[in-house]
Amino acid sequence: MKFANDGIPTIVCCVVLTAVAFLFSVPAAAAMVLLTGFALWFYRDPDRVTPSDANVFVSPADGRVVEIEDCVHPFTGPAVKVGIFMNAFSVHVNRSPCAGTVEYLKYVPGRKIAAFAPKASEVNERHYVGLSTEHGPVLMVQIAGLLARRIVCRLRRGDVLSAGERYGMIKLGSKVDLYIPRGVKLTVVRGDRLKAGSSVVGVF
Repeated sequence: MKFANDGIPTIVCCVVLTAVAFLFSVPAAAAMVLLTGFALWFYRDPDRVTPSDANVFVSPADGRVVEIEDCVHPFTGPAVKVGIFMNAFSVHVNRSPCAGTVEYLKYVPGRKIAAFAPKASEVNERHYVGLSTEHGPVLMVQIAGLLARRIVCRLRRGDVLSAGERYGMIKLGSKVDLYIPRGVKLTVVRGDRLKAGSSVVGVF
């Protein structure tokens, strides 16, 4: 199984501490084994098969659809927002919903209320990634939640992404909002469970 690059230092640290613990205390070593197992599970990064059709949008995150609404954002203009809630047991790596060029990046500090609450999109710590695509502007918003302590985004303006490409993660779950053009026909409803990079959210 693959692991997220952002988790490698933590995994290595846990493995080393586990080995050291075995030299001094079996109970401590057992606890470290459990912690190491959690780290391996938390930072897993399985390969996904992304549809080759350029007219589809795939989910940017693993999780459950908790919000679908028409809205307007300064970057996208009129759009449909699909909110995807990631729990602590989801794969935490985020992926691009389609091919595009990064045109907009913005980090906003904020609170850490429960991410499944609709107002979390407006008041929580978050990071915006706007793409220029052949179908119009597309926006992904990584939103920190109650337990999430760090948003990771490795992109720069001008980067070119392919559909399903990894671009960051939210540690300890949270929420990702996806803004897509209103002309897209949605293929999901509230309550659906999605997998990043493979589950189709809509078709243009």
